Amino acid sequence: MSPKELLYIEDALGHEKFLISQCQQAAQALSDPMLRDCVNRMQAAHQDLFNQFYQLV
Repeated sequence: MSPKELLYIEDALGHEKFLISQCQQAAQALSDPMLRDCVNRMQAAHQDLFNQFYQLV
């Protein structure tokens, strides 16, 4: 893998990590169980993407 490709993956990992933390914060702040569940599913999806990007390295 080229250095430029590694930088792209590193950038994508950072974005996914940020989105995971945003989902965690949002889920904690929500009182509506349906919305909280939706945000938790989004967090899980971003965690899966993070793991997939991480496996590329």
